[in-house]
Amino acid sequence: MPTRPHLAVLLDDFRRFGRQTAIVQYTGNRRKATTYAEIANLAGRFAALLVSRNLQPGDRLILWAQNSAEWVAAFHACILRGIIVVPLDAYGTPDFATRVASDVRPSLIVGDAMLLQTLPNDWPHLSFEDWPTTLPPAVTADQANPIPTLSHDTPLQILFTSGTTGDPKGIVHTHGNILSSFEPIRTAAQPYMRYERIVHPLRFLHTLPLSHVFGQMMGLWVPSIFAAEVHFESRLTAPRLIETIRRERISVLAGVPRVLALLKTHLETENSNLTARIEAAKGISAQKRWWRFRDIHSLFGFKYWAFVTGGGALPVPIEQFWNALGFVLVQGYGMTETSALITLNHPFKVARGTMGKPLPGRDVKIQPDGEVLVRGPMISPATWSGGALQPRTDEWLATGDLAEAQPTGELRFLGRKSETIVTATGVNLHPEDLEAAFEPEPEVAACAVVPIATPTGPEPCAVLALRTTPDHAPDRAPAILQRANTRLAEFQRIRRWALWSEPDLPRTSTGKIKRAAVANWLTSREANNGNAAPSTPATTSTDWLLTLIARITGEGVPPENEIQNKDLRLAEDLRLDSLGRVQLQDALEEKLGVAFPQEQYDKVETLPELCHLVANSGNRGVSEDQSVTRPEQIEFAETADLNALTKKLQATQQPEAPIPAEATHYLYPHWSWQLPIRWIRTAFVECVAQPLVWFLAAPRVSPAARPYQSIHPQQADTQQTDKQPTEPLLLIANHVTAYDLPLLLYALPRAIRLRTAVAMSGEMLEDFRHARNQQPYWLNPLGPPTWLLLTALFNVFPLPRLRDFQLSFAHAGNALDYGFHVVVFPEGTRSTDGTLAPFRPGIGLLVKQSSAAVLPMAIQGLGELKTRRRRWFRSGTLQINVGQPIRFSSNDTAAAITARLHAEVEKLLASNRP
Repeated sequence: MPTRPHLAVLLDDFRRFGRQTAIVQYTGNRRKATTYAEIANLAGRFAALLVSRNLQPGDRLILWAQNSAEWVAAFHACILRGIIVVPLDAYGTPDFATRVASDVRPSLIVGDAMLLQTLPNDWPHLSFEDWPTTLPPAVTADQANPIPTLSHDTPLQILFTSGTTGDPKGIVHTHGNILSSFEPIRTAAQPYMRYERIVHPLRFLHTLPLSHVFGQMMGLWVPSIFAAEVHFESRLTAPRLIETIRRERISVLAGVPRVLALLKTHLETENSNLTARIEAAKGISAQKRWWRFRDIHSLFGFKYWAFVTGGGALPVPIEQFWNALGFVLVQGYGMTETSALITLNHPFKVARGTMGKPLPGRDVKIQPDGEVLVRGPMISPATWSGGALQPRTDEWLATGDLAEAQPTGELRFLGRKSETIVTATGVNLHPEDLEAAFEPEPEVAACAVVPIATPTGPEPCAVLALRTTPDHAPDRAPAILQRANTRLAEFQRIRRWALWSEPDLPRTSTGKIKRAAVANWLTSREANNGNAAPSTPATTSTDWLLTLIARITGEGVPPENEIQNKDLRLAEDLRLDSLGRVQLQDALEEKLGVAFPQEQYDKVETLPELCHLVANSGNRGVSEDQSVTRPEQIEFAETADLNALTKKLQATQQPEAPIPAEATHYLYPHWSWQLPIRWIRTAFVECVAQPLVWFLAAPRVSPAARPYQSIHPQQADTQQTDKQPTEPLLLIANHVTAYDLPLLLYALPRAIRLRTAVAMSGEMLEDFRHARNQQPYWLNPLGPPTWLLLTALFNVFPLPRLRDFQLSFAHAGNALDYGFHVVVFPEGTRSTDGTLAPFRPGIGLLVKQSSAAVLPMAIQGLGELKTRRRRWFRSGTLQINVGQPIRFSSNDTAAAITARLHAEVEKLLASNRP
């Protein structure tokens, strides 16, 4: 198979793949799919804009954004024009981005608006949110075609792999570097392409940043071989990942070992006998193993079959766990300087416990000390430093990694040379080997083994993040250490340990533990206390929780004397409103990597109850005496005052009363979206509801002009056209009576009113569904048929007034993705006199998550008829005012959105009064 001349030819493949889905991204509660043809079109349009701005080959462009279709299109546009891309981690700091920009002197910075606004205005920038109104609508052939000077030697990108202190240094990749990793995979895949047709399309769940070289390999290059779908997922909680894999029929998950560890922990906690089942299944064939664990495979969906992992060493226990369940693990090894891959396991010939064999074109040799040296066309020819390219001079690249070669040619990773601990006796210890001994311990959430200075020389110290309940953590740590030591050789055994103070050790955006940060913490603790073991800081286990809550609410952290109050309430004392609870749940799940049972989280009212829930996160199915939680206190084993520590933690951690177990489970129906039900709904709305509203109420509609005037959702809210809406809207209005919805539908054009989904009081719908709480009581039997009719004829779904917002928001997002316009009454209750009540703060969060334009509406006259008990039959006083859709920017806060929408509806209520 001929080698491709440069990477720009991939866009020819994109055009050939046409309407096949290329990228699916999940933002807020929405799902957005983009085809290969659309990616190629976007890339061409952005390339045309680069030409119009006079960017020349060799100019630098910074790309700073979350993974998205726009990111991929911008990258390919730069390839077309020979512009050097500088991708930055979306989770990086503005300070680092500023220092990189000062060094590379970009001609343009492109990315997410929220990130770009943190940078100085010294450089020209363009946000993805501005693309719809900025990119040219059409391009010429010259603009869409690659420049003629592209070749293997053309610089492609500069990747900055570190630089939190000092001057940043970037690794320069050329087209040839990437093709040297891409082409061997493409060639090896050809014999299997006839089988790929059977399962096409392959779907990759991508959990890595595209600013990472492994993330690019699995997100930009490998999918193009198979015309695969790439699903970008950034919220790395195990239940969400598994649900996405099953729902989207994912084939392969691409992630770092940390993601595989999260999924492993989740399965073990949800299936208490899984470890025993794995032990009992040892020695059976792969086919029997798959059948034995078919219940696990059904969780993921039967199309899912493999993990592709890189970006860090995969611990042997994690690899053994997934192999035992019958899943394929493909592990590769590489680094930024080698443009991703040095070695790779064949997906159908996996050598377990290894990183695979070197790919064609790579020369690999191992030094006497175990360090891996490589050479070949994949090695970066230069670095960027001091504002210029600095060519490499050495033929061989010293990777700094230690490995040993297997008799069959594969490499087994040992660790980083710089992280090797050399003890006072001269023994070399690899932290990865020591940390692997803690992996089987269910109470260990994370472990980093780092050196600690002692009077006799360096010794390894295990810094542990435990899932043990805080009052028992120091008691159990020695036992954990003792069990781990039984898995180690005599010379490897660890005598010192420390407990970390937060739910997890610090990590990079790709999930690697920041060993330097852990080691610095350990060193500073000892330095502050001389030769004695560090003393316990005067902090409680709630510190990180309080800091997180304070960041969400904008309030300060309460004084320590208030923290000790066991009745400290989230709503009153910490000023955490219903919106804040939703934001806190998201933040906690992202930090802990687990999902809280919604019914349990909803019942949390006090800080101790929250601590209790967090402490036991991810431990359903674990017996009470072995309950697991996150680490909450730092202490060294040698001088721990365990009794005092236990009493202090018990005073702040234990809930005063157990959380009730009863919960309300709302039903979010999809059957009302089916075509036969929609036909029935259409007939009812057009033949019954509309004529009845006209006959009984005869409301006036303002503006009376039709067709409905709308704007393109991506345009500013001051621009108007006469076109119908190009995407679903959120419809909001004041709420006065139970008949508001038919009045609102009456004022909307047919194209909108026949495709609406309506958020209704979740509590009311549950009462209907369960035939309860009706007045008078003899109406209770009519509840279920009422629920059925409301769902079928008006496509309603529950929106609880107090809690469980996220499930409702997710359903609203699904409805928008399905093409329905979603109706919401933001007041959350009916007005008794027609006066507009304050909007519930959840509407702002719903708008932000939905990224949809909002159409404000107002019903005038109902309040007066209701309070004065005047006749309403064709009263001539009812008027429905329809505003113009509003598109909010990503920079708008939920509170600002809520205030703006309230003002818009209030303005409509005050205008054109009859």
